[in-house]
Amino acid sequence: MTLFARSARHAFLESRAIVQPTIRRAGITTVSHNLDTSNTPEPLIQSGHRISDEAKERAQTPQPLPSDAPTPASSNDVKASPHARSDILSQTLTPSIRKLLPLLQTQPAHYITAHLHGRPYLLTRGDTLRLPFQMPHVRPGDILRLNRATHIGSRDYTLKAPESVKGNADHGKKVYYLDERLFTCRARVVGVESEPLRIEEKTKRRQRHTKHVKSKLHFTVLKISDLEVKSLEEYEAALGQEEKKSVQ
Repeated sequence: MTLFARSARHAFLESRAIVQPTIRRAGITTVSHNLDTSNTPEPLIQSGHRISDEAKERAQTPQPLPSDAPTPASSNDVKASPHARSDILSQTLTPSIRKLLPLLQTQPAHYITAHLHGRPYLLTRGDTLRLPFQMPHVRPGDILRLNRATHIGSRDYTLKAPESVKGNADHGKKVYYLDERLFTCRARVVGVESEPLRIEEKTKRRQRHTKHVKSKLHFTVLKISDLEVKSLEEYEAALGQEEKKSVQ
């Protein structure tokens, strides 16, 4: 009796295993879902490429803006940033320059306040200037002409450029310089110096990791080789040549 019960149970399980796949076979389909268009009707393929002539003409012609649309701002209406900077050269021959330039030119030992990369330096002939940065695109032995100056003076006379105007919400900063045809200032690149390598340790609270930051700054050394103030005749001749070039 026990053997008959076991054989009946095995027969029931085998019949269940055979019938079960036939029930799940209903979800299988024979339609292909790939990108092959061989089984797709031709009207369905060409339906996405049909664009009316009216739509093509509308896409090619620019559409007018509505009447209530805001007008775009022009370049003149855009306000300058208060951090912007503009350099202005004063090229007018004023009566004071005509009167006092010969007196300044005859006196010896002139000095100049030259600007390099926006920083002022008080210099005279023979001075050695150590810039706090490495000047790009220069090599030892190069001759540089310093053409941005705000003061040229001697013991008794000083020629000053107009005062700088600070920037605000309406305009940027304006820096006035003397005309470069009033003087000649040349500097020779002596070399490039570097400080010893410095290693700084940085740590954070409740952390065992220590970060090491290495820094080694480089400096460009210049020597003022020539400083000369032009005479009134030379300055007037330079202005005359500039006017002739502008007329031509």
